[in-house]
Amino acid sequence: MNELKQIYLEQVVPSMMEKFEYDSVMEVPKLEKIVINMGVGDAVSNAKVLDNAVEELSLIAGQRPVITRAKKSIAGFRLREGMPIGAKVTLRGERMYEFLQKLIRVALPRVRDFRGVSNKSFDGRGNYTLGVKEQLIFPEIDYDKVNKIRGMDIVIVTTSNTDEEARELLAQLGMPFKR
Repeated sequence: MNELKQIYLEQVVPSMMEKFEYDSVMEVPKLEKIVINMGVGDAVSNAKVLDNAVEELSLIAGQRPVITRAKKSIAGFRLREGMPIGAKVTLRGERMYEFLQKLIRVALPRVRDFRGVSNKSFDGRGNYTLGVKEQLIFPEIDYDKVNKIRGMDIVIVTTSNTDEEARELLAQLGMPFKR
């Protein structure tokens, strides 16, 4: 069993029960899924770029990404409906905990001038969104094989109803929020 999941079950659940005065263990919010999305705007002019992004995303997530396509045509971007413009991965269960542990303990500390992640990135329903400027912070990415630095969005979906509960859950799991 993953270390982060064990911490959740042994420490986070009891302390959340106490803090928010839940009646049942089932009321305690938990992680539902993590969605990693990588937009590749250059894929419009060069399809090979998307293959590299898909490969890097599968290394990072440990799972094959789905190619996302344009919903609308936008003439200014030379974009037609249905063109491939990105890749995304949805992680659940064991892989989700492994990824979160890697993100918190390895990847985020490698960010330059890192002072913690923002407290304001919650959506009002207990989900947290985090933007990463470069994929190089993940240990699986080989610096020499990267042809372009790409960012990605990481959305952590929890079962909590309020931002306060979600913030507490993530903070107890070790998410480095700004002081």
